[in-house]
Amino acid sequence: MLNRCCFNWKLSPNIFRFSQQAAQSETPAFFTQEEISILKSEFETGGVENVQPLIQNKIKELNNTELNIAVAGDTGTGKSTFINAMRGLRSEDEGAAAVGNKETTMAPTRYPHPTLPNVRYWDLPGTGSTQFTAGSYLKKMQFQKYDFVIIVSAGRFTGNDAKLAMEINRLGKKFYFVRSKIDIDLNCMRRQRKEFDKVAEMEMIRSDCVGGLGKAGIPNHTVFLISSFEPDRYDFNRLKEALEGDLTNVKKRAFILALPIESVEIVQKKNEILKKDIWMFATLSGGMGAIPIPGLSLACDIGILIRVIIHFQQCLGLDDASLHRLANRTGKPVEELKAAVKPHLLGEITPDIIMRIGWGTAAVTVSALELALDFVPVIGSIFGAGSSFLMTFTMLRDALKDLTESAERVVRAAFEIN
Repeated sequence: MLNRCCFNWKLSPNIFRFSQQAAQSETPAFFTQEEISILKSEFETGGVENVQPLIQNKIKELNNTELNIAVAGDTGTGKSTFINAMRGLRSEDEGAAAVGNKETTMAPTRYPHPTLPNVRYWDLPGTGSTQFTAGSYLKKMQFQKYDFVIIVSAGRFTGNDAKLAMEINRLGKKFYFVRSKIDIDLNCMRRQRKEFDKVAEMEMIRSDCVGGLGKAGIPNHTVFLISSFEPDRYDFNRLKEALEGDLTNVKKRAFILALPIESVEIVQKKNEILKKDIWMFATLSGGMGAIPIPGLSLACDIGILIRVIIHFQQCLGLDDASLHRLANRTGKPVEELKAAVKPHLLGEITPDIIMRIGWGTAAVTVSALELALDFVPVIGSIFGAGSSFLMTFTMLRDALKDLTESAERVVRAAFEIN
């Protein structure tokens, strides 16, 4: 045991430096400076085995991060349609928020993201519902438990809009004011007027809302004009950027990964976040590789690879359910979208697929050598930590590259982007 520790000490700093360089190159913003210092200290005193539990806890924290977004406003303003749009769903999709011309929500209703269930949108009963007085509504909705609130309004700014904004502002809760159904309003104005100026009309609508909020004691508040059926137009992208910009690093990560893939820019944002995860999983793999049991490291590496690649698939909208939902939303045949994805990335990810595709060309050689060295005490342990880290890091990096390129092609095919 003493010899093993000494040999590990000689090589492990090189491995960890590679891990640090990989981590730094991907800017792991969801680690605090204190956590990074602890990681460094633990490795210096105990090597990979000491670091592994800390990495596992961080991954668990990231996976369990909750984001609760409340959507409030008058009855009939399109809250449910907005919630569906933010999750990439249509009203007939499984798990979609119910929509209709009458109030369909009598209590706060939770709608989790279809693949990241810890990201939740809450559809609150309409402020104009006869079920609530103004005072009881504000009390029963418990706004404190939400990360932020989105107030959805339609038509002219109302007294209920003002009361709701005032109370949320009084509680010190961050809120965003959304004017929905802007496409319908503009179409109506276009039919009624000989000369129609879309920009001028939008500014009039925006000024009405900003003025109403100002009279309620909330001056110069930003107002977003959106259509839930046209997420690529008007202020919808500006709204998403504002929500993202106001969240802390860990919650921002959850929000971005939960966005539906509606543009190449969103795909690229997801890619940047997922790249930051890779070194953590590679470090876990390196810890497994230091255990000198024949075949154990390779089996653990494959298990890690499969779980992480499936997670990448889901975040980038390339799992089968996500592709079908996107096809339904855009009216494109699902076969056309699947044709944009590399064949080995469709369907179930298995050990056989991982070992057959290009990612594993160099890694198979490393794993075979590692398997042989596992029978040699000391040397197997030393080489194991390095080879497992490098294998997992390289394969996940290449897999994410392939998945990202496929997701970009899917977006272009779905939304006819050149």
